[in-house]
Amino acid sequence: MGYLKIILISLPILSLSGHAIAQSGFKRGIKKHRAEYKEKFRKDSYSPFYHHPRLMKKMKYYSPREDYMVSCKVELTPNAEPFDLATYSGKTKPFKQYAWLKFELHGNSYKLAIYQNLNTIRNPLYRTYLFLPFKDATSGEETYGGGRYLDFKTSDIQDGQLLLDFNKTYNPYCAYSDGYNCPIPPTENHLPLAIPAGEKMYKGPKLSRP
Repeated sequence: MGYLKIILISLPILSLSGHAIAQSGFKRGIKKHRAEYKEKFRKDSYSPFYHHPRLMKKMKYYSPREDYMVSCKVELTPNAEPFDLATYSGKTKPFKQYAWLKFELHGNSYKLAIYQNLNTIRNPLYRTYLFLPFKDATSGEETYGGGRYLDFKTSDIQDGQLLLDFNKTYNPYCAYSDGYNCPIPPTENHLPLAIPAGEKMYKGPKLSRP
């Protein structure tokens, strides 16, 4: 009886320990993702930080939150018409909606449109590239007012599902410098809730484009 009691007492501890290990692995994964993103950002000669790498320490992020990683049902939109998506420079870029992403977050249902850049997909290297710009209730408050982005590939869609991790959202170049053609998130991608995950507003000095 004493032996069984010890096992029963230990089981919740083991369970909690397993959850803590999973959480630790998730946070390490996000930390690694951000470090790799910053490294590519620093080396890109087109990046606003190319001549100002020390200012990258001004890039801020929310702490990783596993509840902002959601599985989406993907509804393809093959008959969507091409359109000109406005950018913050005043120019436009040709895009086409690729699909709707439908998901649940904290008990409520939402959807976001994911797009293809019709210029970018002409390049064989970026033929499978998918683009997700969005705004939420943090835009202009805790995060960049012009919205944030996520990138995917068509191969990320598996069995009609796509994993959307808001912890990996990033700011467009326009958040740091003028002179870039950053797409403006369409109104259909304005979420009526706060997404406190991913990159925060940059509060460093305005940079000059390389």
